[in-house]
Amino acid sequence: MDAVREVQERFDEAERSADLDTLRELIAEDFLSIGPRGFVLDKSQWIERHGEFAYQALDTSELDVRRYGDTAVVRDVQRNRATWRGQDVRVDTRVSQVWVRLDGRWQLVAIQFSPLAEAPSAGSER
Repeated sequence: MDAVREVQERFDEAERSADLDTLRELIAEDFLSIGPRGFVLDKSQWIERHGEFAYQALDTSELDVRRYGDTAVVRDVQRNRATWRGQDVRVDTRVSQVWVRLDGRWQLVAIQFSPLAEAPSAGSER
């Protein structure tokens, strides 16, 4: 299995199970996340959100990995169900991630979420 796909799967599983040690290992110190509404989280904020956030499901599809030497861009579609501060949340997004090989291991340096557009209804214009 390609090293980038393997580390991506480790990251997704660590997210699903709130494995904070694995997240600390895989996420670069200067990591930034841009959420589907434009909010920004750094590494500490991303990891600490698991104190109030839990996945019930995190499903990915349409995985596309592009490698550029020691950098890789991973794009996919995520459909998740979770709870945030006790409230049910459902988010369907297209995700872009940037992984960089630092000190011989792949680390996530950026992730951005974009809401999925709803499919146009019959007869509607784009």
